[in-house]
Amino acid sequence: MFPFLLSTHVNGKPDFTMKFQTLILAVLSLTIGVNAYWLEDIAHQGVAPFAGNGYTVFRNVRDFGAKGDGSTDDTAAITAAMNTPNNRCLQGCASTTTTPAIVYFPAGTYVISSSIVPPYFTQLIGDPNNRPVFKATPNFQGFGLIDGNPYYTENLNWVSTNVFYRQIRNFVFDTTNIAPATPATGIHWPTSQATSLINIEFNMPTDPSVVHVGLFIESGSGGFMSDLTFNGGATGASMGNQQYTMRNLVFNNCKTAIIQLWNWGWTYIGLKINNCQTGIDITAGGADSLDVGSVTIIDSTFTDTSVGITTAVQPGSKPDTAGSIILENLNLRNVPVAVRGPSGTLLEGGSTTIAGWGQGHQYTPDGPRTFQGAITPNNRPASLLGDDGYYSRSKPQYENLAASDFVSARSSGARGDASADDTAALQSAINNAASSGKVLFLDYGLYKVTNTLNIPGGTKIIGEGYPVIMGSGSFFGDMNNPKPVLKVGSQSGEVGKVEFTDFVIGTQGPTPGAVLIEWNLASSGAPSGMWDVHVRIGGFTGSQFTIAECLKQPGSANIDPKCIGAYMMMHVTSQASNLYMENTWLWAADHDIEDSTNTQITIYSGRGLLIESTVGNIWLVGTAAEHNHLYNYQWVNTKNIFASMLQTETPYYQPLPDAIKPFPVVESLNDPDFSASCNGVAGNCANAWGLRIIDSSDIFVYGAGHYSFFNNYSTTCSTVEAGENCQSRIVSIEGSTRNLNIYALNTIGSLSMIDREGTSLAKWQDNINVFPANIMLFRTG
Repeated sequence: MFPFLLSTHVNGKPDFTMKFQTLILAVLSLTIGVNAYWLEDIAHQGVAPFAGNGYTVFRNVRDFGAKGDGSTDDTAAITAAMNTPNNRCLQGCASTTTTPAIVYFPAGTYVISSSIVPPYFTQLIGDPNNRPVFKATPNFQGFGLIDGNPYYTENLNWVSTNVFYRQIRNFVFDTTNIAPATPATGIHWPTSQATSLINIEFNMPTDPSVVHVGLFIESGSGGFMSDLTFNGGATGASMGNQQYTMRNLVFNNCKTAIIQLWNWGWTYIGLKINNCQTGIDITAGGADSLDVGSVTIIDSTFTDTSVGITTAVQPGSKPDTAGSIILENLNLRNVPVAVRGPSGTLLEGGSTTIAGWGQGHQYTPDGPRTFQGAITPNNRPASLLGDDGYYSRSKPQYENLAASDFVSARSSGARGDASADDTAALQSAINNAASSGKVLFLDYGLYKVTNTLNIPGGTKIIGEGYPVIMGSGSFFGDMNNPKPVLKVGSQSGEVGKVEFTDFVIGTQGPTPGAVLIEWNLASSGAPSGMWDVHVRIGGFTGSQFTIAECLKQPGSANIDPKCIGAYMMMHVTSQASNLYMENTWLWAADHDIEDSTNTQITIYSGRGLLIESTVGNIWLVGTAAEHNHLYNYQWVNTKNIFASMLQTETPYYQPLPDAIKPFPVVESLNDPDFSASCNGVAGNCANAWGLRIIDSSDIFVYGAGHYSFFNNYSTTCSTVEAGENCQSRIVSIEGSTRNLNIYALNTIGSLSMIDREGTSLAKWQDNINVFPANIMLFRTG
């Protein structure tokens, strides 16, 4: 618009003309009545304390010369915004948390001629009110408009199972300038936990010759995505990963909406497939060597699509339980074939609703029995439902607020430098924001707190690039007197609503008495929520739990007191209720993220997520809990729980030490007493439970992966050839538990897949799948 204001760069930084241009554009926006997204206007004061002097966390691509005018090639400017300064984690860097970045895109069309590669620990955020467009040039070069994990060599740059803490949200990716018959990909995204793609549209040609793919994933350990739309293309999404929850994906006019390259377990919620030739293809590997473990599809609609699902499963196909399927509440509109196998139709389609159908192994509760056909769908409690199936809510981005509606933690006096005590400043900021009806903006930083932060009803907190609140010091030092770092609701049963988005809760130094989150709030009406909020114990600079302090010691059962990082990760107390958790990862670090080879460390966290809510109404959407000493998930005296694709891992050090020490059994918390329960049980019995359910009812699990890969840091125990003998048991049902329903239970490394009152109900060798063992349908009755 104003060619005389086009910027130049000096030493990689924008000069004054760019700042002047930004000012002029801001004035023009006000003049024509267009409001910028608050994230663009708010003061950015985030501090990365270990990145070096002058390091900037927030970058607006316009400040680096990107024009977004639909004609100028913005590739170099966007790359400069990503990579400045030159210490960002790119080629040859294993991973880091020390150089975070938010790269912000105002509305506009950004023309690019080669792949944009986000460094490790980067968030790409567009204006959600007017999503910016990435538009490829006709001669575009690269693997993906966004290449989230490039092949500089024959291997991915980052080990895909160690790619954490990254996001892309609020964009349109357009490959329509590239010839339809020329390969093109919107996003290449082999990543793992604590990552997300949200509110994205992929536009591709619809020509019959098209070979474009919207989203390509070939490996990793996810994960969560939501609110994605795919228009055109040969394949909307072509994906292989250990496990995923995907919610609100829409496919329009694709040849094939989804190709599953491989998986262990995958849950689709609210899937909409419109006018495609094939909905979901799970034939990879063929009948003799199936690569897709299982797929669960609920609350979804397929319209004007020739074949809903294609599978290679047939009598005698291998592995035995691979290619398992559950369909529940699947609405078909002009879909002639719902499920097609190698020999023809397995499930007729038409215009109808499939209440329940599946194939695989079932235990109800005895088994295994092979089934292929109609099943009785879960009888869902009304309190767990929303407008169109189970309740869900996309991450709040506060699109309609202005910068003046936020309270900054840094402006409130908090320093976030990992050393100052920020307790008083953060508490003041929390109270101020809640009492004034504003949102607390947690500027990037590492905020050390030495006392409990009390979170009153009405609190809303949103982080800038995954800031960390770290409990530290003697207040959290006594495992016989545990104290919460974040206390949501001053007492159990307090009524109110809280929203947490995009931050991390951790600890610094030995804190054996720290409960990272204590949730006491009973929310009336719409549930409270946590979106992209994670617990991380150790493994990062500033935590004082790295290879320097807590290097693994294979073969030793000694417990180093300075490496005890948490008493419990999260506790939902008895009178709390109505809590929606989406893409929340509770992780005791197994390796040092800052180390050049991701060297393993030994950190002790006593307990994962304990739910004791007597009312329940808890939604766990794409959550994971890993490497906790006694259990990863434990649900006691609760009910009305929805969970999709739970994922757990047993601590890598077990059974040296085993789960008997250092955390004493606390009867009031219904801790597992391994000394008693392991009596007469062969193998490594005193290892962490993946999931333990006691005296609970109306539990609905739509996908779960409970994995035990290691025996004291050796993986020789977790293969089929080794006999899957890393531990004896991994899922436990106890007491008066009833109406427990699990679809797609996957286990690795455990001799028993599920136990009731100490008796195994299912053995791994009876349910062999692609790597895990799989039970597609389990019910207690």
